[in-house]
Amino acid sequence: MNRTTGSGAVALVGAGPGDPGLITVRGAAALREAEVVVYDRLVSPELLSWAPAGAERIYVGKEPGRSAVAQEQISRILVDRALAGLRVVRLKGGDPFVFGRGGEEALACAAAGVRFEVVPGVSSAVAAPAFAGIPVTHRGVAQSFAVVTGSTAHGDEVNLGRIATATDTLVVLMAAGKLAETCRELVAAGRPAWEPAAIVQWAATPEQRSVVGTLTSLPEQARDARIGPPATLVVGEVAALARELAWISGDEHAHRSSAPGDEAPDLTVAPGPPPRHRPEAPIHPAG
Repeated sequence: MNRTTGSGAVALVGAGPGDPGLITVRGAAALREAEVVVYDRLVSPELLSWAPAGAERIYVGKEPGRSAVAQEQISRILVDRALAGLRVVRLKGGDPFVFGRGGEEALACAAAGVRFEVVPGVSSAVAAPAFAGIPVTHRGVAQSFAVVTGSTAHGDEVNLGRIATATDTLVVLMAAGKLAETCRELVAAGRPAWEPAAIVQWAATPEQRSVVGTLTSLPEQARDARIGPPATLVVGEVAALARELAWISGDEHAHRSSAPGDEAPDLTVAPGPPPRHRPEAPIHPAG
């Protein structure tokens, strides 16, 4: 832990994607010691119940189409509670330093002289493909992968052209809102229109579903399957391995793309694992 001043401290904890069992041992320990938990929308409710009953729980999640708590306010909550001598856990889906704005919150703590630590988490960048049966690297197929975001908190444009052909496997987080545009941009930047591509919704949760097609066919297939956020896009030859490696149990419905000229792998819409019990936890808005 970064030792500075004061008796309070902040732990920036990655909760992993969906399944609460994917949090690290250190992250779970921090939760059980927390006096304040500041958490995001995609954090499993079960994890909130791991904090002491008397811990303050503050929701600061960002939801599509709704006004979000400003990042400056979130940082202020962390700093103020820590300066008041409290043990604060900032609980984020995935990893706090992978498009989680954890760096900004760490800088705010450092500037205020607040002790902090970073507890890495399992990122959906690798977990979402894995839960759909897609290895991001595979011998003889993909020796590299890159992770980008399909959208930003401020709606800034993401330049996919710079990285489109620079890697074997491309993982695009938060891709559902601009799926058709993203696929067109990747093809325009040089990736083959027939290249296998997959999108995974609600990875590692009972609601998980995945669709496999090509860059050309995937947007229409995802619309037909009603795939929406949160979802992760995987582009590359490895996406086709989902047909053989999908390991989530449940009924599967396979369809073949009819897009002309596509060498398309099967379209697979697969449900997630059986539901887990998710006890409710007190929820308090940011203030």
